[in-house]
Amino acid sequence: MKLVINQRINRMRKLLFFMLLPVAFLYSCQQDGQAPAEAAAADKPLPTEPHRPAYHFTPEANWMNDPNGMVFYEGEYHLFFQYYPDSTVWGPMHWGHAVSKDLVHWEELPIALYPDSLGYVFSGSAVVDWKNTSGFGKNGQPPLVAIFTYHDMAAEKAGRTDYQSQAIAYSNDRGRTWTKYSGNPVLPNPGIKDIRDPKVIWDADRNRWVMVLAVGDHVSFYQSPDLKQWTFLSDFGKDKGAHGGVWECPDLFPMTIAGTNDVRWVLLVSLNPGGPNGGSATQYFVGFFDGEKFALDYDFTRRLDAGEAVWIDWGRDNYAGVTWSDVPPQDGRRLFIGWMSNWDYATVTPTQRWRSAMTVPRELVLQRTLQGLRLFTSPAKELEKMRRQQYEWKDVRVEGELNMGEKLTFSPTVAEIVLEGEWPVDGAMDFGFEWSNAKGQKYRLGYDPVRRIAYSDRTRSGKVDFDPDFAAGRHTAMGAMKGNAIQWRIYIDRASCELFANEGASCMTNVFFPEEDFSQLRFYAQGGAINIKRMTVYELRQ
Repeated sequence: MKLVINQRINRMRKLLFFMLLPVAFLYSCQQDGQAPAEAAAADKPLPTEPHRPAYHFTPEANWMNDPNGMVFYEGEYHLFFQYYPDSTVWGPMHWGHAVSKDLVHWEELPIALYPDSLGYVFSGSAVVDWKNTSGFGKNGQPPLVAIFTYHDMAAEKAGRTDYQSQAIAYSNDRGRTWTKYSGNPVLPNPGIKDIRDPKVIWDADRNRWVMVLAVGDHVSFYQSPDLKQWTFLSDFGKDKGAHGGVWECPDLFPMTIAGTNDVRWVLLVSLNPGGPNGGSATQYFVGFFDGEKFALDYDFTRRLDAGEAVWIDWGRDNYAGVTWSDVPPQDGRRLFIGWMSNWDYATVTPTQRWRSAMTVPRELVLQRTLQGLRLFTSPAKELEKMRRQQYEWKDVRVEGELNMGEKLTFSPTVAEIVLEGEWPVDGAMDFGFEWSNAKGQKYRLGYDPVRRIAYSDRTRSGKVDFDPDFAAGRHTAMGAMKGNAIQWRIYIDRASCELFANEGASCMTNVFFPEEDFSQLRFYAQGGAINIKRMTVYELRQ
């Protein structure tokens, strides 16, 4: 009997050894700094569909534009968006819906809001009604409340001006299903043609809600005790900033100036057209909000000419961006995302089952600079979780070109690049990065030190004939270097490039459509040399 028991114990020991062997191997790999096979297998495969991004949010299919209703609740970032589920071109607007726990991995959920007899569901915002001022909460839990614009297409076609109104809907199941308020619209049209895109915030100092609305060539502020009854407060902007097109998608929020305890208010306003490089773009203002009126801070305007705008992004493809509400105070960040397209060509870009993507999530920081108070924009820190393999160059002087692609064992177009360097006295007259493919198509992101501008050049980037102005010259950005110092961070994702320069002082976002993925990457320095202190290329994978 004793012999039988010993044999059983030995068999169990052997079985346990082989069961624990993979765990021991995994631990060993992690200790050696190597990615175990199990972790690599968990990465999302790179998409095979042409131009489909690997790590930016896109809908599985059909049309998408403005981000809407961005709110954080119970560990989830909600991203709603303008969506037409029946085509890849704009149509009757719905609110699409996606959620993420980390701003990197997104799960697309069923449509949240559908058009009805009052109209299409245009852009808006969402909040957590923590105090249940609306009365929509259940079982002691606060409701999520969405605030949006109804657009009555029949009324518009009939020549009426009162075809837009503001409405609300609520959810008691973490945003999975929504009920429209029976008393809609909560803010009927006052006889104004363009009045839309409500952004609502909680004014804790006055224990009430504040709404900012885009109204043609300006914004209007309203207040409410319960999200249902709204009273007009004031207007702002008729003679401020850029007015090349209609104002849209406003946002209003307080920010503490970095390194101080001073608080200012930031107002974002998108407009179309009128951007710095043509078409759609987003400007911002910094000032004071006393609960009724918004007034500019002199430290924001002192270096601006009359009517001059300050842009959150100089590129052609960052529009309608707004920020998440209800991010926990212990986090404290102001997080932003934009629609990565431009109304000049959004409906004709050469994608197949889907159309357009969002930018990467970004953090906004208010800084005091020599130019005055300015927003700095950086990629959200969560994006660093996507870094896999990397290759680094240190203390390299480039004159002519550096073939970066020959060193990389991963795609140079699903990547992050961090560059630190300086432009010496005998520096190049033109330097930057060039991605290319076997068809001779190429995209350049560079810097002109003489004019002190960064530039994006997609003139030979692939498919460009779908719009006459898509590849019409370089697009440029100011403020991309500090003195002679270069500090760039670049996110490239198959058919888009986002530049964050000078620690976020300048941003530029552009899309392009090569006929096959770019496979080569080089750094060029023409007419002189550039000193690279450190340059790292990271493979990015979800």
